[in-house]
Amino acid sequence: MRRQALSSPLPAAVSTGEEGLHAGSIVTRFSTLVGGLLSGLAGALIILLLLAAPWGIPAAEAAEVLQVRGPTLLQLGDRNRSYSVELVCMQVPVPLEQDAVAWLRQRLPRRTRVNLRPLGEHDGLLMARVQLLNDEADLASGLISAGLADPAPCPWG
Repeated sequence: MRRQALSSPLPAAVSTGEEGLHAGSIVTRFSTLVGGLLSGLAGALIILLLLAAPWGIPAAEAAEVLQVRGPTLLQLGDRNRSYSVELVCMQVPVPLEQDAVAWLRQRLPRRTRVNLRPLGEHDGLLMARVQLLNDEADLASGLISAGLADPAPCPWG
């Protein structure tokens, strides 16, 4: 095995004889190795994603009704937080408040899952539209169509 001269562009550790490796073959073998590793890693990642998709990745979780506290006030929670939520864009007349609470309690038994669409905050209450997961209309629209509430201006949208 011969060592290279200092003027050669090849490193001294690379032999130039027929029995040794050529610089071109080292680069080729290295790129083949790296390409194989990357394609193997990409394949493994794809397989992991396909296996994890139906079971391992949790879906977005909805809020749950903890309590109906009034004709427009709900206590909602998700895992480790709870929110006092005021239903927006409606007003319940005083004589109909008991009926509105009964309607909400009938529609929202404890632990019912709902979508919460926050629109703002006022006096420490979250102002939001709330709808059942399987329903297109929000609860305020339901109270209005049941004749238990009147539409009100909606400054939050």
